[in-house]
Amino acid sequence: MISLSRFFKERQFLQIAALFLLVLLLAIGALPGYLKGNWQWKEPPPIINLGELKQLRKTGLTLPEWKITQQQEQKLGSGKWSLQIMEKEDSQQTAILLLLPQNGPKEQPQVEWTEISSWGRIQWGKWQVAQYREAQFTFKQPQLKDEVNVKARFFRASSNNQTFAVLQWYAMPNGGHFSPLNWFWADQLAQWRKQRVPWVAVSLLVPMEPLGQVETTWQQVKSLGKTVQTALFNFNS
Repeated sequence: MISLSRFFKERQFLQIAALFLLVLLLAIGALPGYLKGNWQWKEPPPIINLGELKQLRKTGLTLPEWKITQQQEQKLGSGKWSLQIMEKEDSQQTAILLLLPQNGPKEQPQVEWTEISSWGRIQWGKWQVAQYREAQFTFKQPQLKDEVNVKARFFRASSNNQTFAVLQWYAMPNGGHFSPLNWFWADQLAQWRKQRVPWVAVSLLVPMEPLGQVETTWQQVKSLGKTVQTALFNFNS
């Protein structure tokens, strides 16, 4: 005979397993609609700094030790980006920074990197990607106890007469990732606490040696990426 204690333990395990399966099915069922913009909640919690985020399109992002030489709102695909050309103080180093801030409480990131590729082809007549890898940088934010992690796309993009080292990710207050699914799960968890996770798509282009090895630029690009992430983090906090 099966003892009562064993019976209740098995029953409890089955109940927990059934609950876990139910939650999993609900999440899987909600995900496609969520990514298409059909949210389960008609009125999600507000984004505190949404107005300031949207203003980035008109003003760009101020970075320490960098001077904005040109900035404009640029239509790329379905979104309006901030396009700014920067020059480092006391240096000949230049960079292009493209930012797509979240435009509304129901707007989700949708892999805007394809829009950057299309823009590159229109701008320079060619946008050939090579030497792609996933890159990660970690650093300490003064406002947080733990380190901040950013996982980005890093690659070389070249045209007939220009070559860039490119770093792309979605910046969020507690870090960043190149995949929109990373933001999705972070935002879902935040909504259970009646909060939200704002995002800004970042595409950083740093000129490099024509058709050179992109790894030779990593330290330079990583340093600038940290500066951008920190500025956006402080902006969103």
